[in-house]
Amino acid sequence: MTDRILIIDFGSQVTQLIARRVRESGVYSEIHPFNSITDAFLDEYAPKAIILSGGPASVTWEESPRAPEKVFEMGIPVLGICYGQQTMMEQLGGKVETSDHHEFGRAFVDVNKECSIFKGIWEVGAKEQVWMSHGDRVSKLAPGFEVVATSEGAPFAAVANEEKKFYAVQFHPEVVHTPHGAQLIQNFTHEVAGCSGDWTMAAFKDQAIEAIRKQVGDGKVICGLSGGVDSSVVAVLLHEAIGDQLTCVFVDTGFMRAGEAEEVVTLFRDHFNIKLIHKDASKLFFDALGDEIDPEKKRKTIGGLFIDVFEEEAKAAGGADFLAQGTLYPDVIESVSFTGGPSVTIKSHHNVGGLPARMNMALVEPLRELFKDEVRELGRELGLPDHFVGRHPFPGPGLAIRIPGQPLTPEKCDILRKADAIYLEEIRNAGLYDAIWQAFAVLLPVRTVGVMGDARTYDYVCALRAVTSTDGMTADYYHFDHEFLGRVTNRIINEVRGINRVVYDCTSKPPGTIEWE
Repeated sequence: MTDRILIIDFGSQVTQLIARRVRESGVYSEIHPFNSITDAFLDEYAPKAIILSGGPASVTWEESPRAPEKVFEMGIPVLGICYGQQTMMEQLGGKVETSDHHEFGRAFVDVNKECSIFKGIWEVGAKEQVWMSHGDRVSKLAPGFEVVATSEGAPFAAVANEEKKFYAVQFHPEVVHTPHGAQLIQNFTHEVAGCSGDWTMAAFKDQAIEAIRKQVGDGKVICGLSGGVDSSVVAVLLHEAIGDQLTCVFVDTGFMRAGEAEEVVTLFRDHFNIKLIHKDASKLFFDALGDEIDPEKKRKTIGGLFIDVFEEEAKAAGGADFLAQGTLYPDVIESVSFTGGPSVTIKSHHNVGGLPARMNMALVEPLRELFKDEVRELGRELGLPDHFVGRHPFPGPGLAIRIPGQPLTPEKCDILRKADAIYLEEIRNAGLYDAIWQAFAVLLPVRTVGVMGDARTYDYVCALRAVTSTDGMTADYYHFDHEFLGRVTNRIINEVRGINRVVYDCTSKPPGTIEWE
């Protein structure tokens, strides 16, 4: 069986990054909320090691979260990060206090002693940059531990019990702001826990195909193919597993990017020979939206109508026993909040989540253990073209949420489609596409005066957006040079009738979001 690391989540906003770092080192990992873990689960999961995440609570509070006691009795390595360090110390006989000296952001630790997780990375006497985010701090070590690194605000910045292979750090090695953090985590998984690092996407593909065949048997599966990376990888993976038992339904809402519908049909029907129903429902969607300009209502209208059309086409195809969805691991994690409470709605997602109950079908979700970058890797493993799996994220409602504050019409969508295509073409020509997380154009509800030739114009403003990010949770705007922006602006204004002014969005996330709606 493949080595597995268990990550116990105490609610940190960056817990997902721990799993990503572990997987990047070739070791499979899963995140589970602290309050969902029983002794029986630990026995069944049989982790090679356990990592305790950070979290927003204070160990000094009554009834604050704790790790199951069995974690420290299994005889396997344990790494505590931030809150994970604090609860480890408190549970094993140490003390934690609320400190007047808080540390948030970049800090430096002094390496005092050799430690297995520092091996080959940090040397005694060195001063190393880390990322801190804490108010509480350890004030007394648990028996058997020694201090291996200190910082100005955390005298127990890193501690170790080498005999039991228990380690704990006050800083966050999982974030990129701790330069050697990924290597520290790899030392824990490989050097300390003895993981082989043999978890590969090729191995995952074979396991997923076997699991799909076992679940589906001789049943029929229907898949809603949006043209995005996730549903496309699901479709090709399922086809490799069950062949003609799969039927894909591609609903063209009218809000796709330039040439996208044709590309999807050609790739899946002609290249992969997958049974594909292509339904052009664009008129239905434009009619249903009417004069609606509220972004949430637009999303819900599009999502609801998508379900109606999908259901209708699925029935026409003879129905199915299973519905395939491109659920990813971040979706799974976010749906089981460790507090069990609702999360704040930033925006609704276009999904087919309402279908299983209505259509009496079981779900097939072969990607639910993967992060987005791993889905792209799986797509390449399955033979999807690199330019296809490497595409920037695209929202389910498509161009409908990139025309804010105004009624949607086919004409406005065409204007935006052309501007967006020129923008992305210039980004590719400049060799910048892969350096950018997401880039797109927005058609604003603003018209401005312009002059073209000897004529006065009164046309739309187009906003350009491009961001860099590692996971979409935070983002910074891409710093194009002015020559590039000038070239794109000139092309859009000259080639797209209906736009006479172009602006560039320099907002980061937070405080903004990546999309405008």
